[in-house]
Amino acid sequence: MIYREYGKTGVKVSLLGFGGMRFSEIDTHEACAAMMVKAARGGVTYFDTAPDYFGIKSEQVFGLGFKELRRLGLPYVVATKTFKTTEKDIRAELDSQLKRLGVSAIDFYHVWCILSPANWETRKKDGILETFAKLKEEGLIKHICVSSHLIQEDIEDFLSSTPFEGVLFGYSAYNYKTRQRAFTAIRKKNLGAVVMNPLGGGIIPQHPELFGFVKRTPEQPAVEAALHFLWDHRDITTTLVGFSREPEVDEALEAINTYRPRTEGELAAVMARAEGSMEGLCTGCAYCDDCPQGIPIPKFMDAYNQKMLAPEKGDEVLKTRMFMHWGVSRKVAAKCVACKQCENACTQHLPIIERLKEISKIA
Repeated sequence: MIYREYGKTGVKVSLLGFGGMRFSEIDTHEACAAMMVKAARGGVTYFDTAPDYFGIKSEQVFGLGFKELRRLGLPYVVATKTFKTTEKDIRAELDSQLKRLGVSAIDFYHVWCILSPANWETRKKDGILETFAKLKEEGLIKHICVSSHLIQEDIEDFLSSTPFEGVLFGYSAYNYKTRQRAFTAIRKKNLGAVVMNPLGGGIIPQHPELFGFVKRTPEQPAVEAALHFLWDHRDITTTLVGFSREPEVDEALEAINTYRPRTEGELAAVMARAEGSMEGLCTGCAYCDDCPQGIPIPKFMDAYNQKMLAPEKGDEVLKTRMFMHWGVSRKVAAKCVACKQCENACTQHLPIIERLKEISKIA
């Protein structure tokens, strides 16, 4: 395993991190915890979860896993998050989290999911930074962090003007262009940098032919190549992989064993080989899945992905995905009233309304 310093905290963590968002059998807690043990035996020390991953089940699984790691004497650090903004609500949630996780303190506690500068200003007015500072003084959290979905200059400006010790943000071979500016602030402030969705929500392994620019050889597995691309970024502290099944843990650990760093020049050449950007693809986070009109937006956005990934097939591939895979009709997409609730929730800032309108007009 490779370990890197988490910014200026003095804490070293594993370059490969364990994300608790994608367990395929979340109700089988023992099996999920066993995946954590397998990862820890392979050297993984960074474990990330949240109170709304499968409700509270992910944190419950982590609590079971941490108990076993302690029994085995395997090291770990715990990262989790809160959407709460007031001191009363944050303290209540944190108390529940500590009990579920079975720990006395959270190593890396995140202000969760900053979607826009305005969203941050609203939360800041509730005194969230002051509350986090108190919790750190009391020893209930060790490091104050943030989870951000900002892009371009917004993420750079945000990180440059806030007192966080580390940041969690989406970054992969398909969206790196819109998020590269984060590294300017990360280097300037010596922040810990944890990246999520390293495989583009599954898009990269599902379409390896589109991401050949990250491969060292044509035969290199897509997952390995995508992870190596990220690990070549020296500013990245940890790369979170959301494991669903045990073989995926083995695959990621093997990628660590085969990793050989590129030089800065070689990494620049990899980026230069990218003929087109994969930006604009939905990664299926489902934050938009609360439409007042009852539109199953994630299903439509997944179908739209297929059109973007196979443009030569036009609307046919989109319709096939909608009708045969999801069982949804363009008539449902036509219910959109452009209230923008979905776009405000979208972590990738996708033009959802425009896409729904396009989908509603297909023959």
